[in-house]
Amino acid sequence: MRKATKTQWIFFSIVILLYIAFVIWDGNYWLLLGIPVIFDIYISKIIPWGAWKKSENKTLRKVAEWVDAIVFALVAVYFINIFIFQMYKIPSSSLEKTLLVGDYLVVNKFAYGPRVPNTPLSFPLVQHTFPIINTKSYIEWPNWEYKRLKGLGNVKRNDIVVFNFPAGDTVAIKKQNPDYYFSVYGYGWDNVNSDKNTYGDIVYRPVDRRENFVKRCIGLPGDSLQIIENEVYIDGKHLPLAKGVQFLYFVETKGGFLTEKQFRTIGISSDDYKNSLITAGNRLSMLGIESTAEGNYNPVYHLPLTREAIQKFEKSGWIKSIRINSGSNEIPNSYYPYGYETNWGRDNYGPIWIPKRGATIQLTPLNLALYTRCIVNYEGNSLEKKGDQLLINGSPATEYTFNYDYYFMMGDNRHCSADSRSWGFVPEDHIVGKPVLIWFSTDKDRSLFNGGIRWNRLFRTVSAE
Repeated sequence: MRKATKTQWIFFSIVILLYIAFVIWDGNYWLLLGIPVIFDIYISKIIPWGAWKKSENKTLRKVAEWVDAIVFALVAVYFINIFIFQMYKIPSSSLEKTLLVGDYLVVNKFAYGPRVPNTPLSFPLVQHTFPIINTKSYIEWPNWEYKRLKGLGNVKRNDIVVFNFPAGDTVAIKKQNPDYYFSVYGYGWDNVNSDKNTYGDIVYRPVDRRENFVKRCIGLPGDSLQIIENEVYIDGKHLPLAKGVQFLYFVETKGGFLTEKQFRTIGISSDDYKNSLITAGNRLSMLGIESTAEGNYNPVYHLPLTREAIQKFEKSGWIKSIRINSGSNEIPNSYYPYGYETNWGRDNYGPIWIPKRGATIQLTPLNLALYTRCIVNYEGNSLEKKGDQLLINGSPATEYTFNYDYYFMMGDNRHCSADSRSWGFVPEDHIVGKPVLIWFSTDKDRSLFNGGIRWNRLFRTVSAE
């Protein structure tokens, strides 16, 4: 063993202190077995880690340099992506106008504590499938149990949260929206699983490989939540709406059609106003909109609006009436829990109790409808009914104690968001992190040099307000 220099000892000391701190934070003391490897890399050098640097073959050295740099970058990105922060792009309008389609976010994993990955052998920056070649980007073995490292705090009410899609454990590759479970409810298990032309292969994904969603946390573990006429109540107390919350409205003009410039003045995107014009007279009549003296109707648009947008419309002088979409044409019992006759809907939902770790419930038909996914899919138990007896893991059961905390998530675009009203609770092991910064933002409705980059949103912090 060659004598180590002072510089080598300094680098070794820094690296080993950081490594030991990480082991203590992670709590996996088997990782201490890596200390001899680090000692050899910096001090003893028994294994010729950098032997390629002394090669006389220039081509070999060049190739090895590139391989070394790429491997280092991939490992660094892997650890940063898992334990520190993750990049995320807003794909849908469920959080408009708080977060916009085309916003690129930095998601802080320290906020709630980073998870140790369920599937540690995965390719960095690819969630579950390599593009183009369409193969899995991860290896299912080893599959580690859920563990969350200590973070800066817990999920709070009204936090905007990134999480893995709970109903994304089973996926029909060719038809992922609506999700597999809603398709099975609507068309039957046999039809969905046998119709390869429509649904494709049915695959299972581990928790950390499910799609990333972003919503606002409305309900916390142990809360009783109810939605009455679009207003949320927690334990009977009204929860004020966040600033960016919007609902669908029927907007009747005073006679003229609205232009793209007028829509932009109000802050309505082209995705929202395209195909929003209602032309069917019978539908307008059903909405209670009166015809003109000539028997015609003024233009009526179906638009998602915030309180601020409504105020702008009212001040504009363009509008005759604005009325909310009451959701009267919804399919009965199409909200979570599917198939159970709750008569809950988009605007009137619950009351529903949100499971809390350590809390025990008596099992009833409604409880089973609400919490079977928690008991079976999320907490890994078997559940079956034999006659009048209920069996959990083969033993008779009349009650159940939850192992996880659960959350109720909703989009700010309340009438256009598939959220906990559609697919139920979000378990704690699905929580990814908290978006803290919009580092880039693009508007796909505009060209690059004509508003395509939203300069006013660059490097803006993400506020729960």
